[in-house]
Amino acid sequence: MDRAALPDIISTGIYGTPPTELAEQPSGSTQFSPLIPGSGKLEDLAEGSLTEMVLLAPPGTVERRYATALALKALAPEGVLTALAPKDKGGSRLAKELKSFGCAVDETSKRHYRICICRQPVQLASIEEALSEGAPRFDEAIGFWTQPGVFSWNRLDPGSALLEQHLPALSGKGADFGCGIGILSGTILKSSKVTHLTLIDIDRRATEMTARNVEDARVEIRWADVRNLRLAGLDFVVMNPPFHDGGAEDQSLGQSFIRKAAESLRPGGVLWLVANRHLPYEGVLKPLFKRVTLHAEASGYKIYEAQK
Repeated sequence: MDRAALPDIISTGIYGTPPTELAEQPSGSTQFSPLIPGSGKLEDLAEGSLTEMVLLAPPGTVERRYATALALKALAPEGVLTALAPKDKGGSRLAKELKSFGCAVDETSKRHYRICICRQPVQLASIEEALSEGAPRFDEAIGFWTQPGVFSWNRLDPGSALLEQHLPALSGKGADFGCGIGILSGTILKSSKVTHLTLIDIDRRATEMTARNVEDARVEIRWADVRNLRLAGLDFVVMNPPFHDGGAEDQSLGQSFIRKAAESLRPGGVLWLVANRHLPYEGVLKPLFKRVTLHAEASGYKIYEAQK
């Protein structure tokens, strides 16, 4: 497709971090991924405001269709969408999904990715259904506002549920690292001795759902990467840290969260942590904390209390 035919009058966008060798990324593009703090919000773009969008399509079907529909809606007439994903993480379905929206698709394969290029069609089809399915909603089953794509978006994570059962009444100033949609915060805030709670998540959608789920004057919600924050003097940290990056297991993520907790706590402060049983966090905890106690081990999870 001839990109030069597009008028250079509107901005270009990028969603996620697609490999540069697979998709040309226009210089000066605005980032729109909800997983990159500080990015723009694709939902807020006016229709027809982009000449080009490069989208690393999410692996989840509902989330992927939602992001794709938003991208197509934001494109100007004849604007170009380049959408790509690994074949085993939604890439094999991309062309079919784009065609269902009314797009004529050029599809290629490279390095286990499917790469689809199309223009904004004259008549978008089925877009409202995709936008509705991927939008925030109140889930009666779990009792929280949530959105597809957020961690454990349609079920209560069993690790977090186990941690809730073992959390004592905390006090002072604390933080929930990787707060998700705010499930653990309700338990933490039951203690009247908690004076301030910072809820942090790298996913913008999670922080937006947390803002709906948690109404308390003691709460501060931050869209940020925990690993890049500077916090100090905390009395407690609570966390169910991530251990996947882009779908692949990455134990260094949880280890980084533990190190950041140790940096953020005052002497005598306490970390409460839930982890999958197979994750070797003891080797990181013991050098950083004066006392490490295993409080529970059940259903494939471990609950640790670590005192600074």
